Amino acid sequence: MIRTSIVELTVIPAVAYRQKLPSGGSGVTILRYGEKQCGIASVSTRSGKAIPADNTPVDLYPEEAFQEALDLTRGLPYRKLGKVTVLKKSYKEAAPRIEEDAAVDLADYEKLAAKYTDKTGKLSYELINKDLIRFLKSSSVARRMLTEQATPAKISRYVVGAKFRDVTGNRDLTDKQVKQLSDMLDNVYPKGVFKELNDEIRKALGKQKKQ
Repeated sequence: MIRTSIVELTVIPAVAYRQKLPSGGSGVTILRYGEKQCGIASVSTRSGKAIPADNTPVDLYPEEAFQEALDLTRGLPYRKLGKVTVLKKSYKEAAPRIEEDAAVDLADYEKLAAKYTDKTGKLSYELINKDLIRFLKSSSVARRMLTEQATPAKISRYVVGAKFRDVTGNRDLTDKQVKQLSDMLDNVYPKGVFKELNDEIRKALGKQKKQ
């Protein structure tokens, strides 16, 4: 559940809303104009300050922006409401339209980040791809898709979606929600978060075609 009101920030060109976590705590999401990567944070029950998620880029989403978002959304009621998407590319243009969609829960992102964090405490794209490739090879559905020569994009969507639903325990994740979670994970990685998986899919399709 998220706050009913979406607020516009002045510290940075962005809009923000609060989100209620399954644990009963509160989270805040900031969407900067022209950026695919959103900024997300949980809210400390002790200090009331925002605690940015590990994958939130601090250069795009500074502490001052989260503080303003908290101040502007404080005290607003919760209800079910869709995810917001900033459609305008530039802050200098007219005020952005907001469209509703299924909300991505901060808790789902945190479960994925915890699953794929290495011993150094950093999000590991190697761990993500190894796990996805294992699922690709073990899934009967994925094997059938390879045999039927489905497109690499379709196979990748199935593998990522099925695995993310398993890791988060959220069977109701939509494809759009899976895509948004993928964008959150794919922060500044230059090769793309699923490069190794997609390479493995193309390789497997090539082998099937030769048989």
